[in-house]
Amino acid sequence: MFAVFNRARKIVLTATAVAATALTAACVPGPTTNSGPTINTNKPVPVALLVPRGSAQRGDDVLAQSLENAARLAIADLNGVQVDLRVYDTAGNAATAAAVATQAVNEGARIILGPVYAEAANAAGIAAAKRNVNVLAFSNNTSIAGGNVFVLGSTFENTADRLAQYAVRQGKRNMVVVSDNNAAGMAGRDAINQAAVRTGMNVSGSVSFDLSQQGVINAIPTITSRVRQTGADVMFMTATTAGALPLLTQLLPEAGIRTTEVQYVGLTRWDIPVQTLALPGVQNGWFALPDPVKDEAFRARYQSTYGAAPHPIGGLAYDGIAAIGALVRAGQSDALTGAALTQPAGFQGTGGIFRLRPDGTNERGLAVATIKDQKVVIIDPAPYSFAGAGS
Repeated sequence: MFAVFNRARKIVLTATAVAATALTAACVPGPTTNSGPTINTNKPVPVALLVPRGSAQRGDDVLAQSLENAARLAIADLNGVQVDLRVYDTAGNAATAAAVATQAVNEGARIILGPVYAEAANAAGIAAAKRNVNVLAFSNNTSIAGGNVFVLGSTFENTADRLAQYAVRQGKRNMVVVSDNNAAGMAGRDAINQAAVRTGMNVSGSVSFDLSQQGVINAIPTITSRVRQTGADVMFMTATTAGALPLLTQLLPEAGIRTTEVQYVGLTRWDIPVQTLALPGVQNGWFALPDPVKDEAFRARYQSTYGAAPHPIGGLAYDGIAAIGALVRAGQSDALTGAALTQPAGFQGTGGIFRLRPDGTNERGLAVATIKDQKVVIIDPAPYSFAGAGS
């Protein structure tokens, strides 16, 4: 679920399912401060995990179990750091999330991981702020990060920056942005535009389309005309494999926008599901993904331990515990304050390095990949550190 909140934290503008990345949101506005509870590092650190178990939404119980499993897997890897994990069910409900967040801090939680869905994460963040407790939400919506809420999910801004930087290094300078006419598409478009500014690329055109078969078909002449008129060498798309991407990448080459002449770039994962790799139109396209070696190692370990694959965002719970463990290991009582959480070296997670920023957003070290002969090929590996990331 992708949701956008206004700064009053009350209005959900729109929501739409977006592939398997479970785009989610939480919001407590205002700048992140150095506040946070002190801890006794000689004792187990109480950590609350808020999961959507009990929700009426299909698959939420599976997601909840995957998050809990991943968190416990991370705890087993902490080597000397003790974590007292306490799991609370939100039922995917805002009022319940606020209540259990309050219960968690009353019962001693020094930091909260989760919850998942927009209203629930928002409510939990507000409740925890009253007790000076930070929240690491399973979210990737940067518009609602800040205050005591940090988002753990890979963000549009992070992905757009990575791909735009790579494009510039390859001599690309002129892009057309093609975006879905919905909340996720508009957020993705804005992230791409901002990345273009930061990297010096020129956005020579922007075309949006309604998320329907006819909407995509109707947009093809406009996209084609814009690319040709501007001489764009990059077409940056927000479409997902579960949405318009298959149709776009079929119709655009047929209309003459060939991948050998214009570089197709995707803001979302083009390798999930695996059937997407067989589509002719995605061949030679660029997209970003977590460090595949580390990601596969986590998935294999999870599968071996629990007998099933983790949920696509299950690894975020592992990352949260890994960050907490790295900070607590240093033995400082302020390990869970905003200043500690945003230390620039970052952390090692299931998909490689990541770090939290003072504004509540995050940066993840992503790889750039392409598709050749129906296989994923890494063309620019994920970085190994932010000038020395913590482990």
